[in-house]
Amino acid sequence: MTETFAALPEGVRSTFATVLARNPHEPEFQQAVHEVLDSVAPVIERHPAFAELGILERIVEPERQIMFRVPWVDDAGTVRVNRGFRIQFSSVLGPYKGGLRFHPTVNASIVKFLGFEQIFKNALTGQGIGGAKGGSDFDPHGRSDAEIMRFCQSFMNELYRHLGEHTDVPAGDIGVGAREIGYLFGQYRRITNRHESGMFTGKGVQWGGAEVRTEATGYGAVFFAEAMLGVAGESLEGRRVSVSGSGNVAVYAIAKAQQLGAVPVTASDSSGYVVDDAGIDLGLLRQVKETERARIAEYAARRPSARFVPDARPWEVPVDVAFPCATQNELDETDAGTLIANGVRAVVEGANMPSTPGAIAAFRGAGVLFAPGKAANAGGVATSALEMSQNASRQRWTFADSEAKLREIMRDVHDAAFDAAERYGRPGDYVVGANSAGFERVAHAMAAQGVI
Repeated sequence: MTETFAALPEGVRSTFATVLARNPHEPEFQQAVHEVLDSVAPVIERHPAFAELGILERIVEPERQIMFRVPWVDDAGTVRVNRGFRIQFSSVLGPYKGGLRFHPTVNASIVKFLGFEQIFKNALTGQGIGGAKGGSDFDPHGRSDAEIMRFCQSFMNELYRHLGEHTDVPAGDIGVGAREIGYLFGQYRRITNRHESGMFTGKGVQWGGAEVRTEATGYGAVFFAEAMLGVAGESLEGRRVSVSGSGNVAVYAIAKAQQLGAVPVTASDSSGYVVDDAGIDLGLLRQVKETERARIAEYAARRPSARFVPDARPWEVPVDVAFPCATQNELDETDAGTLIANGVRAVVEGANMPSTPGAIAAFRGAGVLFAPGKAANAGGVATSALEMSQNASRQRWTFADSEAKLREIMRDVHDAAFDAAERYGRPGDYVVGANSAGFERVAHAMAAQGVI
């Protein structure tokens, strides 16, 4: 990604200059920091003690960065070596919390951007969890279960020493689902001789996992959209919706949007997208992507009302609400212009930082309701924290109870962002609101706990 950064307010420029100097080849991390600094400059101005205590200078530097090799043996007997990461960014509000991503694109910049975002996302949930992220450039696609098990065991052989239910609690992310969590947790239990259920979230429901955890990020994004449209006196009922991606987040965003009366018409993968004017057939989509692990074109081949558009993204399809749910920087300024021209009313980020700064500026300038990922996709980590609570108390909650708690948390996240935007003179600007509300909670805690 090549991005020209806009000028920042004077009070935060020196911090960003330091970030650029210390992290010169990490564009994703630079982008995430720039957005937060731009939003929180008024917070620093209103709370001069934060500047005196070096809150910004400390918060942009991870508390701990862990990088390690992961050797493993494939089914052919060949030794493979991947690189593992864990960036423990902030523990001021609670134990580090954030997912593990297994994908070829994983590098230090991406893990640091994700971990930095996680600080404020987790703070917004109000659940007492810090921010971290990790993963590896290992690609699980096409690998056997035995290969994935051996990789996960090797990965945990190094990482286990940095984890624990009161220290760092990982979860899943792209490429890390219940299967991988099972292998990782099993190796942790084997090495430590402890069954700490609460030190990993995203576990299978039968052995300590929480109901709704799989659905949580997609459901949460739709709940946020519901709250955001509700403030404007609108709803999702009858709205035409586009969704990018076809993984967990996308699938469950489509499912919940349908339940609330919307008509999702797109899904995508790296090969292109499908548009289905009759509305996405969720059962067929899950059969193609989750069971068969086939390309999205196969959906259109079996669905007369659908067509496949290769090597393209779904933002050219006219819709009322767009949910980018695939990956970072998947929606650029050109895509934003197309959505705006086609009359989009709201854009809700289900992925982490899927919109480029240029796209975000275009949406805000056009008066489009825009929900940033650190607020809109907080449902996953919120439900992870609920899973931690259940593990600590040895309780099990029903699906209905867990979903009700998730919906309440997402409404609280929405309200915190909405109220902060009002307080800082940017009503309706959820980017400023989410960053400011999350930053305030972290900064007050840092101030209270001393320079550490």
